[in-house]
Amino acid sequence: MVTELLSESDRIRARRLIEAAGLRFEDDFDNLLGVFEGRELAGVGARAGNLFKMLVVAPEFQDGPTLGALVTELMRAGGHAGHDVFFILTRPQSVYSFQALNFEPLVHHPQTTLLEFGGGLRRYLNRHAAWVAPGTNGALVMNCNPFTRGHRFVIEHAARQVDTLYIFVVREDRSVFPFAVRKRLVEEGTAHLRNVRVLDSSHYAVSSLTFPAYFLKDAEEASQVQMEVDALLFARKIAPFFAIHKRFVGSEPYCRTTRLYNDTLQRLLPLQGIAVEEIDRVRAAEDAISAYRVREALRNEAYETVRLLVPDTTYRFLMSDEAQPLRDKLKIYQRRH
Repeated sequence: MVTELLSESDRIRARRLIEAAGLRFEDDFDNLLGVFEGRELAGVGARAGNLFKMLVVAPEFQDGPTLGALVTELMRAGGHAGHDVFFILTRPQSVYSFQALNFEPLVHHPQTTLLEFGGGLRRYLNRHAAWVAPGTNGALVMNCNPFTRGHRFVIEHAARQVDTLYIFVVREDRSVFPFAVRKRLVEEGTAHLRNVRVLDSSHYAVSSLTFPAYFLKDAEEASQVQMEVDALLFARKIAPFFAIHKRFVGSEPYCRTTRLYNDTLQRLLPLQGIAVEEIDRVRAAEDAISAYRVREALRNEAYETVRLLVPDTTYRFLMSDEAQPLRDKLKIYQRRH
C-alpha cells in the first residue's frame, strides 16, 4: 500500500533509503510517498510539480510491484494538481524499468536519462508546426526578468544573421516578473523585427526538470550534468524541429552559473551541428545592462536609471498601475535572477 510520508520518523527513513541509493534528499517536494511491506519501507518517491524524483526501491523489493505502485500514486497526485505530463530523471541502468511504465526517453546522457510520460514534447512541437520556417534559423533562450535594452540589442544582433530567430522565453515562474508579463514585454520590445518569433519554452529549456539538484551527490558535478542534459535536449529535440543551426547567448559578467552554462553550450552544441555565438552585452553608464540592474533601480525608485536601461515598451509597463504590485514585491526580492 502506498502512503504519504508525513511523520518526521518516516521522512528520516525515506532519507536513509534515498541516500543509500546514492541520491541526495531534497525537502522541495509536493508529495513524498512510501510503500511499506510489513514494517519495512520498501520504496519511496517524491513529486515536485510534474517532476518525479528520489524514486528508490529497496534491493529486495525491486522485482515486485513497488515501483509501479509509487509511480501510479504520484501520477494520481499530480493529476489532482492539474498536471498531465510527467518527467523522471534516472540512471541509464534504470531506463527500462520506466519504459515498462510507458515513459519515453527524451535525452540519454552518460550519467542520466530524462524520460517523459504523456507525450508533452510531441504536443508542444505540433502546436508550433506552423511556426517552422525554411532557411538558416537561430535561437535565443531568455528569461527577461524584465526585458531590457540589453536583451533587445542581443536579439537585434542575432536577427540580422539568420532567416528566422526564435526567442524561447523561459516559462517556469521563478522570477519576480511572471511568465505572461515577461513574454508580453519581449513581444512588444521586438515587434519591429519581422523575422523574430517569440514562444514559450514550456518544460523543455532551463527548467527544474532539466536542472534538478538531487540526482548526484556532488553538487558541482550535478550542476554540470544538469547543464549538459539541457543542452542535449535542445540540440536533439528542439533545434531539429525548428531547423535551428545557430544558438546565440549573451555574455555574462556577473553570474558564474550562467557563464558555466554558456561554456557548456559552446562545448556541446557544435558537436551536434549547432554553432554558438556569444554576444557582448551593451553597456550603459559604464556597466553592462542587466535585468538585475533594472530590478535594483526599481527597488530604489531610481526611475530615471530604469528609463536608461529598458525600452520604452518595458518602461511604460513598469510605471503603470498594473505593475504596482511588482514594484512593491521588488522591495523585498533578494534573488539575482
